[in-house]
Amino acid sequence: MASLLAFLRHLSNLCQKEFLAILKDPASRVILAVPPLLQSLLFGYAATYDLTNVPYAVVDQSRSQESTELLARLDGTGVFHRVATLQSSSQIAPVIDSGKALLVLQFAPDFARQLAAGAPAPLQVILDGRNSTTAGTAAGQIRAVVAAFNASQSGLAPAPVSVISRTWFNPNQETRWSILPGLIAGLSMMQTMILASLSVAREREQGTFDQLLVTPYTPLEIMIGKALPSIAIGLMQSALILLVSLFWFRIPMAGHLLPLALGLLGFTIAVVGIGLSISAVSANMQQAMLYTFVLLMPLVLLSGLATPVKNMPQVMQIATYANPLRFAIDLVRRVYLEGAGLQAVWMDFIPFACIAALTLPLAAWLFRHRLA
Repeated sequence: MASLLAFLRHLSNLCQKEFLAILKDPASRVILAVPPLLQSLLFGYAATYDLTNVPYAVVDQSRSQESTELLARLDGTGVFHRVATLQSSSQIAPVIDSGKALLVLQFAPDFARQLAAGAPAPLQVILDGRNSTTAGTAAGQIRAVVAAFNASQSGLAPAPVSVISRTWFNPNQETRWSILPGLIAGLSMMQTMILASLSVAREREQGTFDQLLVTPYTPLEIMIGKALPSIAIGLMQSALILLVSLFWFRIPMAGHLLPLALGLLGFTIAVVGIGLSISAVSANMQQAMLYTFVLLMPLVLLSGLATPVKNMPQVMQIATYANPLRFAIDLVRRVYLEGAGLQAVWMDFIPFACIAALTLPLAAWLFRHRLA
């Protein structure tokens, strides 16, 4: 009992010291709260594949009732906005090159005559491929408008089979419904890993880490004392982004808080273990920051946040098994959007446990044995 009390007292002292080192500077307190809030707002508004405004130009060499009707259908979507009416094909390149228009529609002079004769009447669509995702989505919407126009021109009866699509978990197919739940784990990981990676490196640079090693505290106690504050701050940042998703962007949460909180706790422990290992091998804060930023980009790219893991090459898919962010995003999205419970997401806890079991003892060993 006495040893347990001594252990808890040591942890309390170490955590208090670590919180003071992190929070004593007013600028540090602002950095811990403001960047996750601003980043979640920026991602929610800016990181979207939803097509809401497509500027286009037109070269109507037909000047017929049919071309006018087709353009009216396009303008009536509320998505396509005409920014220029060109007189010749030579004016197309400057409009696309300058980025003024995402696409240009060109009607041939015999467009109406071909339609009247029942022959194919080609409509040329020139797309700006520098943004291939948006260009592809815009082309798909143009095909849908043209299909509706063709049906009205031919006077055909409605097709006997009609497709009625229904999207589960994201009824309106909004991009932010997919991105923001993933950011609950992604944004907190960035600052949590930076915070953990600087903890030991900061003391090495200040010359106080050697003093800490000669205290009665064991390497395990030092490691836990440095991990707990980073874990607490990481969970608070995740909670902040969760509140932004729920109450600012009003993305309803289908699941319960318990599996989400447990999953984020396991994920944060794994991330802190990686950060402490980086900190233990770094001689100073500059090295720790460099190692962290080198590692963060592959972790984000291989997480499945922006592109599905199944679309990656097989070698990259294997590499993602060492990435805790991949499993955290899977867990958060399934709990948040699908309403999955612990019995459905328990497999995601295994990578967290494996990474934490590897990195935390490694950090504790490095605290004592790494040569300065």
